[in-house]
Amino acid sequence: MASFFLSFLYVLSFFFPLITSSPTTTITLPLSFFNTNPNQDPTQKFTHFVFQSLARAKHIKNSQKSSASSTTPLYPKSYGGYSISLSFGTPPQTLPFIMDTGSSFVWFPCTKRYQCRECSFKGTAAITPFMPKSSSSAKLLGCANPKCGWIHGGGVENRCQDCRPPFAGKTCNQICPPYLILYGSGSTGGLALVDTLDFPQKKIPGFLVGCSVFSAQQPAGIAGFGRGRASLPAQLGLNKFSYCLVSHRFDDSGKSSPLVMETGEDSGDKIGNLSRTPLLKNPQVAGRDALSVYYYVSLRKITVGAQKLKIPYKYLSPDSQGNGGAIVDSGTTFTFLTHDVFQLVQNAFLTQVKTYPRAGKLESITGLRPCFNISGHRTIDMPDMKFHFKGGAEMALPLANYFTIVGTDSVCLTLVTDSFGPELPAGPAIILGNFQMQNFYVEYDLKNEKLGFRRQLCK
Repeated sequence: MASFFLSFLYVLSFFFPLITSSPTTTITLPLSFFNTNPNQDPTQKFTHFVFQSLARAKHIKNSQKSSASSTTPLYPKSYGGYSISLSFGTPPQTLPFIMDTGSSFVWFPCTKRYQCRECSFKGTAAITPFMPKSSSSAKLLGCANPKCGWIHGGGVENRCQDCRPPFAGKTCNQICPPYLILYGSGSTGGLALVDTLDFPQKKIPGFLVGCSVFSAQQPAGIAGFGRGRASLPAQLGLNKFSYCLVSHRFDDSGKSSPLVMETGEDSGDKIGNLSRTPLLKNPQVAGRDALSVYYYVSLRKITVGAQKLKIPYKYLSPDSQGNGGAIVDSGTTFTFLTHDVFQLVQNAFLTQVKTYPRAGKLESITGLRPCFNISGHRTIDMPDMKFHFKGGAEMALPLANYFTIVGTDSVCLTLVTDSFGPELPAGPAIILGNFQMQNFYVEYDLKNEKLGFRRQLCK
């Protein structure tokens, strides 16, 4: 590993000035489903979505600083997320990124020496890394630069010996220490750069971005849209961003919908007919900095049909240790519910669904439950499902967002829990995933601390 970083440092040994441009107020990018294997068997795909969602939940619920060690499971083939294209450098180099509201760092595969384990999937285009030598505006991030602390936290100065008195100031040439970031479905590591982020009508010089030289299970970079200082919304100074997620049934079609990012003066509530709920103040827990990057919302109750589920309050609101509460995470595919909450939801469906026999064998294969055999039925009738939030906001899910056809004659509930081991003790109890957000317009009003949403055909 040491020799790998030495060769990497040799490739990136340059320092050049940055460019500037004029500001604008709105940036719109196409947002498309990111699928690494369009030819994958549907049952295998949903099975992977289950394990990917559970791995993501385990990571979120046990979040530590990025330098912490953990065992990260590696899963093949698909992320089940959504991607955007961003351009960095001078001249610009365009690369795909997973759009992730559950993390706060932007990084791309970097240099010809980039290595990725478990990233060669059937149906996946070859990874094209960013080439720092080809960008006249790219610089290695210095250890004395405050942005280094965005990655490593307030204690980074203890790792920057060459920047401490009497060597501090212009004489300090020490670079920011390498980063290692752990995700539920993989990891990545490298060195931090500052470079120009190039939008069609706007250039942002000095943007902090990670130059990853090795990864596991990460066939594209990640654009963190969370609440941390290194996130894309924070670095752009966004007041709002919004998106509308096209259905997963288009995951191999190239169909896309816009991601809109707004800067400048507060434009008010331009989008009407939105249900809005406050974004909560995030828990500040020592040793668990990642909790501060999540979008917590106040989920009040869940209803299945006419049944109001009696969810204990400890699961609906985060405590002083950061346990409990609900977050919105575009990087999670299937919504995660802590075991006790999931049991309430599952039992509500089992009590009310009498028309279709249970498909137990399929449940054991996919990890989804409950599943029902619908052979012989031309239509499917299931109880309604709603999430109710503080402020009266209600998210009434269309049937396709919480039940999906698996195989030719069965449907399964697309919510998951950690049923393959002990209960996950820490972190959010409920993680609202992107599968449940299909064909919803979702708006993150960062200035007014509100989440807005409405059902809408995304196109």
